[in-house]
Amino acid sequence: MAFSTTQCHHKAPPPPRPLPSLSLNPPSLSSLSFSSHPSHHKLSLSNNYSFGYGKPHFKIRPKAKQGLEVMCVQSVPLKVMISGAPASGKGTQCELIVKKFGLVHISTGDLLRFEVSAGTEIGRKAKEYMNAGRLVPDDIVTAMVTGRLSQKDAQEKGWLLDGYPRSFAQAQSLEKLQIRPDIYIALDVPDDILIDRCVGRRLDPLTGKIYHITNFPPENEEVKSRLLTRPDDTEEKARSRLQIYKQNVDAILSTYISILKKLDGNRSKEVVFEEIDSLLTQVQKEKSDQTKIAFRGDTYSERASPPKNNWRGIPTRLNNIPHSREIREYFYDDVLQATQRAVTAGKTRLKVEINIPELNPEMDVYRIGTLMELVRVLALSFADDGKRVKVCVQGSMGEGALAGMPLQLAGTRKILEFMDWGEYGAMGTFISIGAIGAKEVAEEDDLFILVAPQNAVGNCIIGDLQAMTDAAGKRPVILINPKLKDLPASSGIMQTMGRDKRLEYAALFENCYLLRLLYYAGTQYPIVGVLRMSYPSPYELFRRVSEPETPQKEKYVLISSFAERPDGDDINYALEGKTREQAKKEAGVW
Repeated sequence: MAFSTTQCHHKAPPPPRPLPSLSLNPPSLSSLSFSSHPSHHKLSLSNNYSFGYGKPHFKIRPKAKQGLEVMCVQSVPLKVMISGAPASGKGTQCELIVKKFGLVHISTGDLLRFEVSAGTEIGRKAKEYMNAGRLVPDDIVTAMVTGRLSQKDAQEKGWLLDGYPRSFAQAQSLEKLQIRPDIYIALDVPDDILIDRCVGRRLDPLTGKIYHITNFPPENEEVKSRLLTRPDDTEEKARSRLQIYKQNVDAILSTYISILKKLDGNRSKEVVFEEIDSLLTQVQKEKSDQTKIAFRGDTYSERASPPKNNWRGIPTRLNNIPHSREIREYFYDDVLQATQRAVTAGKTRLKVEINIPELNPEMDVYRIGTLMELVRVLALSFADDGKRVKVCVQGSMGEGALAGMPLQLAGTRKILEFMDWGEYGAMGTFISIGAIGAKEVAEEDDLFILVAPQNAVGNCIIGDLQAMTDAAGKRPVILINPKLKDLPASSGIMQTMGRDKRLEYAALFENCYLLRLLYYAGTQYPIVGVLRMSYPSPYELFRRVSEPETPQKEKYVLISSFAERPDGDDINYALEGKTREQAKKEAGVW
């Protein structure tokens, strides 16, 4: 976020140094190779334990005092939805909007044709329904649209979603993924005018140009002689399409009523666009002008736009241990961007799940230092935005001979205390270290990062965790690699009683980031594929493939997208190239 010293109430310090750039080979979206680059910095602890990680590279922006507003200047892309009945002039207005504002025009019809012609997994599924004369299901269309919205050009330039969603279910699917426009434009044209526009339309088969026998006649007799009437442009079919549109749009508008702008489309295209231009310019000004950030007591509010999604694909050689410095920083940045977007969108109960080998405690190459550095990157970044962050590690559970804590967390607090937190005084001012529980929540805390909270045999962390989130109120609580499943023991803790309530509470935390390496059942080599989700994008499944020319080289190819988190069967079927209906048995990937 760039601060303007001429518009800020206080002078901001110099911006933080950026993360080191990564060497990518080849530079493709689905496959990235990183060159090895040794680290020259180490974190030395008092017990001579050393981690090969660089020093933090963040500067802390002073937190505004209560009641003081920090005014920020930021340029942000527009997100626009537009709807209109057939012949309402929607297509013409889309062309004008794209030309003026440079947005990425996304039409489901165009996307379907592209996916089918490209022979993608989604395209093959869609083609089966289209060939059978059936409507393509909402989940396929939504996965296709959300996948397109998550691409770099749409993230950076902004997007114009044309004629989608078309049903209440589709609108709700986007809402669940937190994909919401800045403005919803509906073109309103009287029915008799729409019917006349449809019936009077003519197509030039030579140029593809659309004419109207009255409103936009052809230039000469030669063009007029070759004009055709499209099969859909009869009065009967036009009325049928209009009726379907009305039924759908009435259901959709309730979702977007707060940002809905209805415009009279029964005017010249220039007049209609003049009003659209004014509306979009105003929205753009409101987003780019001055974003107010306020922090007070038990509430957290930030309405700056989410950081851009600069994702560059799945890096290769993930089973090479130890991970290179570039691989670690790649994932730190990937997790950070997704978490920032979710917090900025107002999400308050979040979890990060990432199981690359160095962050997977089930593998013998697990490194507590990698987890600590991920936590440090997140904490320093939020502190850099002026938030007071509390990093929390659960303490010893149980009493007497039963006292203890999960092995994964042993020594974690000491490591955090001895880590290098930078030269700008973050630790003790903007960052503090605590345990998990209601008493750890202080009034001045803005955000909480919980390090791998988990149940132990005979002891349950859910009670302390729930008390803490209740005390935190609307402030964000972020769980890093949590394990909240029940672990029954002879003591009776986490047996049948209360299980439903515990599961219900654990489900309140939604993924802002997930990266899961997939192996054949019972193995940890080779990697079969990767499941990834980065807020607000859908869950995406990648297959690991070898380059035909050089088998030692690998890449990850996107094969499927899911609006909801897929289960093991969904993943197995997708890897086999089957739908759930077609699949007969599991492939055994875990």
